[in-house]
Amino acid sequence: MTKPALRLENIVKTFPGVRALDGVSFEVLPGEVHALMGENGAGKSTLMKVLGGIHQPNEGRILVGEEPVVMTNPLEAKAKGIVFIHQELSLAEELTVAENIYLGELPRKSFGRVDWAKLHAQTNEILKKLKVGFDARTTVGSLSIANQQMVEIARALTVDAKAVIFDEPTASLTDAEKVVLFEVIEDLRNDGVGIIYISHRMEEIFKITDRISVLRDGQYRGTLVTAETTEDEVTQLMIGRSLDLSRNHEHAELGDVALEVRGLSCGDLYRDISFEIRRGEVVGFYGLVGAGRTEIAETLFGLRAPSAGQILLDGQEVHLHSPADAIERGISLVPEDRKGQGLVLGMNCRDNMTLPQVGDLTAGPFVSDGAEVAIFDQYRDKLDIRTPGWRQLVGNLSGGNQQKIVIGKWLSMHPTLLIVDEPTRGIDVGSKSEIHKLIRQLASQGYAVMVISSEMPEVLHVSDRIVAMYHGELIRTFTSDEVTEDSLIQAISGIRAEGGGKAA
Repeated sequence: MTKPALRLENIVKTFPGVRALDGVSFEVLPGEVHALMGENGAGKSTLMKVLGGIHQPNEGRILVGEEPVVMTNPLEAKAKGIVFIHQELSLAEELTVAENIYLGELPRKSFGRVDWAKLHAQTNEILKKLKVGFDARTTVGSLSIANQQMVEIARALTVDAKAVIFDEPTASLTDAEKVVLFEVIEDLRNDGVGIIYISHRMEEIFKITDRISVLRDGQYRGTLVTAETTEDEVTQLMIGRSLDLSRNHEHAELGDVALEVRGLSCGDLYRDISFEIRRGEVVGFYGLVGAGRTEIAETLFGLRAPSAGQILLDGQEVHLHSPADAIERGISLVPEDRKGQGLVLGMNCRDNMTLPQVGDLTAGPFVSDGAEVAIFDQYRDKLDIRTPGWRQLVGNLSGGNQQKIVIGKWLSMHPTLLIVDEPTRGIDVGSKSEIHKLIRQLASQGYAVMVISSEMPEVLHVSDRIVAMYHGELIRTFTSDEVTEDSLIQAISGIRAEGGGKAA
């Protein structure tokens, strides 16, 4: 039997009033990719913080190889060969790529001087393995989010790692960058490094992992061999029930046209886009990164000025110069980056939900607490937001409940059009199902809904029609009855229709 590279035994961690981990055991073998899965709030992050020395367990022990270890901070964990690739970036944007990768461990010459030549050479050797388009001297702040994520990954390649923990590593990567990431993971596997892979994306889990361990409500629920299980079996272990992940074949009762776009263009970002969305309809926008989907949404929300074309709401042309214009005319946007753009994490749930309309909730010179609480209570019940109360900080909620707060914020404005960009990014499978159900319910209540997603199962599951985009062009629009996975893939690759050529 191969000895584990890393093992956690009967870990218990309690916080005031909460037993976050209840006797959890977990191991990863050398050269194994081992998925750790569970709903938001299941205990995955707490377990990893125990492993990284951020939290100390109340009971249980950690073994690296066969050696019991106690780690009181992340530097001790790294010294023991345990390396974290965090979902939330922790980079110093003003420093170079090299300085970030070797922060706190810069190579030195005599008299404590930094050996810049050695630093840059070592960094460029690592970056070559990652096949990135920047070098050691590049300032991190000038990089895209995806490339900043690659800098985080590069940190793992600087030490003699026993185990590397990847936490939602592909959340901001393009398809091409994912391929490179998976090659890096394969190289680490071949070097005998144990990989712990945390992700909500089932297709990734089944593509690259050997085993899957599941947590639920702070307890270990079991370990499955990836090649011998199914998505449904994993889901049942995670949430205790099966999910309906079938395609949408509902025939919604559609109302009048809420939004019509005619010949809309925005420089080189997208060109000559025309479509409409009716009340009671969900229209999904699907395409590769850079296809122009998010840029169209930003134009509709007044964040970008179109270079040509018309936008009509309820048959009347509108000119949107700012988000305030869009909100006033009944357009709301749930952004892709809910933490950075959709929420104020240090504020409570009530204040986040009422933020866009706080000026309308005044009693004299003061904001009416009663009116704010009434709005929060209404949408907490309507959207089944799970929180102890309105005073809870949004930053302490699970990803699914944070997304519901953002959606509730805009629903309270009674929009004509609700745009949802990547509605379930970073959300567990159970909460994902709830968000999908909510989108369908909103349509049934007469909302016009535009959904932008990079996940094919998602657009197939929630959409009445699907708009396929390629390099800023609308290639084809499908109904839910006629679309197939093959035809959708062809369309987002630039093939306009069967027998047709690629888009120019």
